Amino acid sequence: MRLLASLLVTLALGTWSADAQGNEITLIAPGGIRAVIEQLLPGFERKTGYHVKATFGSGLGTKAQVVRGDPFDVPIVQPPCPEVLASGNVVANSATPLASVTVGVALQKGAPKPDISTPAAVKRTLLAAKSIAYPDPAGGAAAGVTFEDALRKLGIFDQLQPKIRRAQGGAAAMALAAKGEVEIGVTFLSEMQTDGLEVVGPLPREIAPPTTLVGFVSAHAKDPVAAKALLAYLTAPDASAVYQANGMQPGSKPLARDLPSVCF
Repeated sequence: MRLLASLLVTLALGTWSADAQGNEITLIAPGGIRAVIEQLLPGFERKTGYHVKATFGSGLGTKAQVVRGDPFDVPIVQPPCPEVLASGNVVANSATPLASVTVGVALQKGAPKPDISTPAAVKRTLLAAKSIAYPDPAGGAAAGVTFEDALRKLGIFDQLQPKIRRAQGGAAAMALAAKGEVEIGVTFLSEMQTDGLEVVGPLPREIAPPTTLVGFVSAHAKDPVAAKALLAYLTAPDASAVYQANGMQPGSKPLARDLPSVCF
């Protein structure tokens, strides 16, 4: 199966790469998949001759851009996204699950690792912490939304407010933890590449379910064939190791009859 998948990707790329020189594909995605996309794009560009211009933002912000019809060839969004499908700005049957990622905990390197193995352990750890940073959900950060939902499930949202610092994005939250300006940093595992950071691990699924990222071909794509080939490259077997190295679980393409359901 791996050989067949690789062959299909090769064929998809080979159908148009000879004419790709000088052309550009635009992509928009949430910051949670940024590290993976930036590592995979150079290989795609070498194989095809296309240049990919990638723009990264918050999960909710990315969704809003797609809904209002901003001109991107390949948008990547986080379900649920019925509004994305209803907008008519994506090709519904092009929906391609790329990967899923979990919100986790990180500390300054060398700090003792707390227990976050169960919801009860997470509750004790957070109540004992002096300070906690995470990406601000008011700016559309999906990791922040998930974490605040977890705090409400644990019944400690109001109690923790005096010790919370909401950062402008996951990278900013991790920088605060790496510098020791806060005791605990929380964001997606895929955003924990900051120097000086110690990754503790993911929060339990019971309080912080994984977030899936789904790619589409835009209904306004300048070159739909090129956009499809980029999605094929991002889901090729060789991409799996890159997702995993960045704390993500690679997805797989569902059957055609299941495609619309990945956004609900």
